[in-house]
Amino acid sequence: MATSIQITYNGQNEGTLKATENVAVGETGFKPYEMVLGGLGACLNYTFQDVLDKMRTEVGGVEYDITGIKRDEVPTLLKQVIVNITVTGVEASKQKKVEKAWQKATEYCSMYETLSRIAEMKPTLTFK
Repeated sequence: MATSIQITYNGQNEGTLKATENVAVGETGFKPYEMVLGGLGACLNYTFQDVLDKMRTEVGGVEYDITGIKRDEVPTLLKQVIVNITVTGVEASKQKKVEKAWQKATEYCSMYETLSRIAEMKPTLTFK
């Protein structure tokens, strides 16, 4: 079973998280894996923004589409996490710099590192 969320940021650290179905624990709130994936997206964005700031590079916006696929056996830990990000507002001449910042973000993000200990991480970056 896969759980997906989408997070859209304004190029800084303000954004919106959307889940694939009604978000609930019982009847209200986020489901546990939506919180984990949302936490991963937020941590990645903070780390990515920090690296971009240090590189003096700006982006127009970043959208995260994160999917977690769990193992069938109990406990049903994550076996794979697919992290697709789309970055907007980047001139072609600055794309390599943004790619390097994204690579660094996946190396320095503590949530990404933590999840990589139990799951295969599959990050991708697309420019729009």
